[in-house]
Amino acid sequence: MKALVFAAGLGERMRPLTEHTPKPLLQAGGKPLIAWHLEKLAAMGVEDVVVNTSWLAGRFPELLGDGSRWGLRLHYSYEGPTPLETGGGMLHALDLLGDAPFLAVNGDIWCDADFATLPAQPAGLAHLLLVDNPAHNPGGDFRLDAGGRVHSAGEPRLTFAGIGIYRPQLLAGWEQTLGAARAGQPPRFKLAPLLRRAMDLGLVSGAHHRGRWTDVGTPQRLAALDAELRATG
Repeated sequence: MKALVFAAGLGERMRPLTEHTPKPLLQAGGKPLIAWHLEKLAAMGVEDVVVNTSWLAGRFPELLGDGSRWGLRLHYSYEGPTPLETGGGMLHALDLLGDAPFLAVNGDIWCDADFATLPAQPAGLAHLLLVDNPAHNPGGDFRLDAGGRVHSAGEPRLTFAGIGIYRPQLLAGWEQTLGAARAGQPPRFKLAPLLRRAMDLGLVSGAHHRGRWTDVGTPQRLAALDAELRATG
């Protein structure tokens, strides 16, 4: 299995920390956020990891190199000066990811979930990891039913953790769903509308992770995570 790490965001809410350092390269617990992911990916047997980049793109190979220190091969998918968002970024990286299901993770989160527990072959088009709703997202994102299906509507709702397994076919027909003209060139669009389309067809499964998870969206949350990781070793 290959993996994609979303790392192209501008990090605007994290300024001034991200003026010279992309958010996934900010440190928590003594190492860059993205390094926590790379360690887990290597541990589960992933060999090829695509890192999509935009803002301060040159800092990634400068600090991460070719991935050999983790036993990985890193491939950088540069999107230009304007990030293509999650859907456009995934579409842009497909040539590097291939035809098989792949794991994708947001580069600006921290989670203690074991990536190896995710299904290598999702039953539908995607399998998402969901977590309890944090204070900054009290309404949640999606509903997970007792059979493990994820729905775009209904209660109770959980928050998408930014971790999932995807089949490339999820992106098929994106133009019809979003409108190619509206997406622009190169295509720039969010993944959520395609996920909701697949959910409405019963093609998205999921699991509820009840462990630790942080969306590092503000300097305050980064500082809290750093303190927690250093305290727990």
